Amino acid sequence: MSVDVMALNEAIKQDSQFIDRALNEASKVVVGQREMLEGILMGLLTGGHVLLEGVPGLAKTLTISSISQAISLDFQRIQFTPDLLPTDLIGTMIFNPKTGEFSPKKGPVFTNIALADEINRAPAKVQSALLEAMAEKQVTIGEQTYKLDKPFLVLATQNPLEQEGTYPLPEAQMDRFMFKIIVKHPSREEEMEILNKMSLNTMPEIQPVISKEELIRAGERVDSIYVDEKIKNYIVDIIMATRKPEEYNVHSVDGMIQVGCSPRATISLIRASKAHAFLRGRGYVTTEDIRAVAYHVLCHRLILTYEAEAEEISKEKVVTDILNAVEVP
Repeated sequence: MSVDVMALNEAIKQDSQFIDRALNEASKVVVGQREMLEGILMGLLTGGHVLLEGVPGLAKTLTISSISQAISLDFQRIQFTPDLLPTDLIGTMIFNPKTGEFSPKKGPVFTNIALADEINRAPAKVQSALLEAMAEKQVTIGEQTYKLDKPFLVLATQNPLEQEGTYPLPEAQMDRFMFKIIVKHPSREEEMEILNKMSLNTMPEIQPVISKEELIRAGERVDSIYVDEKIKNYIVDIIMATRKPEEYNVHSVDGMIQVGCSPRATISLIRASKAHAFLRGRGYVTTEDIRAVAYHVLCHRLILTYEAEAEEISKEKVVTDILNAVEVP
């Protein structure tokens, strides 16, 4: 390992110390859910949007608001409903009778963390308005385009059980999310801790551990994390195996994938791997980093065939088979 990488490694160890403090602060009110907490932090460090899927009551909203308090970020919760309009999200032009002019009234999307609660309950027009903010980090109101503040992150939640009154997110929008994290029920021990903590009338107060400016600098440091050429080839091989599994001897998924992952998945996988290394206080990416984030990055981007669905083959199994088949450097 070169001297530069060793120096970078030491610098990352210093710069990533706030991560444990942020997790500890959030853990004052959020029990367990380490995977979700780390996923949100990785999204903040890379500017990648995160979709959280889980049944109601698993502290998705509480986790997001807790992280935003621990990192001194502006936070807006937007409840998505079937009657929501694009203007409710991005804002509109307001007529001022005194001046006879229109002026913009900015909507709740002008924030650092926009929580899109139950995102799949809003119709296509609202989704398309959100898509501009997610893709371009900007919003158009009337004829004027406004840049969103840095960092800007959409953290969306959806309930997998509800079918009535929901609009499945289009593939183009799913592809904009760097991560999709399945939020699971807590263990028995965690459930007991929830009972002891949350049965009290007073909630612990979360203290900020890092400023917005420091978070932006940490994100720049994540960009500088070293990725070896062999690791880059490994990432590309994984993505290519989702498109042409036969060329990588993943015979167990032959005929199971209708559409493989896009180049955006390649970008998300390397950025997420860098952020994962940062969370571990490392200045370089390993194959363990890639495998740790692969399921969150790839599963929601894969489109399986009817045959796969008929045989009840999950996207997780497809990703597992690909990771097992692709040669590790």
